[in-house]
Amino acid sequence: MGTGSSPCASCKLLRRRCAKDCIFAPYFPPDDPHKFAIVHKVFGSSNVSKMLQELPIQQRADAVSSLVYEANARVRDPVYGCVGAISFLQNQVSQLQMQLAVAQAEILCIQMQQEPVPSLPTTLMEPEDKSPFSTSNNNSINNNNFNNNLQQYLSFASSSSSIMQDPVKRESLWT
Repeated sequence: MGTGSSPCASCKLLRRRCAKDCIFAPYFPPDDPHKFAIVHKVFGSSNVSKMLQELPIQQRADAVSSLVYEANARVRDPVYGCVGAISFLQNQVSQLQMQLAVAQAEILCIQMQQEPVPSLPTTLMEPEDKSPFSTSNNNSINNNNFNNNLQQYLSFASSSSSIMQDPVKRESLWT
């Protein structure tokens, strides 16, 4: 029987006598009838009883917690349940990762623009020297290095995301 002489929430809702070995009593206390009512509404007491009987005793509390969570999610969103909530959160994480990558790329751009351009001593260069180290080519070399570094960073940021998936391989929620 439940705590004291009061029947558990399951037996109270189903209007039956709560036995000593009631499988619901440890997990659905009489002071929280809504917990069982929502699980009963979504899954049915017979199905919940079968699930609990098939599990080892040490796993039953976690199973009841999961059933209550899923039942609450199904009441809020009857079609997708907690899968809808998970998909929403995954999309939000993906968007935030993209925003983070863009912000990091902007920081990299600012840092690259603020770095002083290394210059060679003027005594080593003659004005008509057309070597790759001349001052006129120095800015184009730095710009090329900057563009290469930025492209490498952006490709790394987008490929390192573990949440983002190939849209072709992603299962659709509507099929």
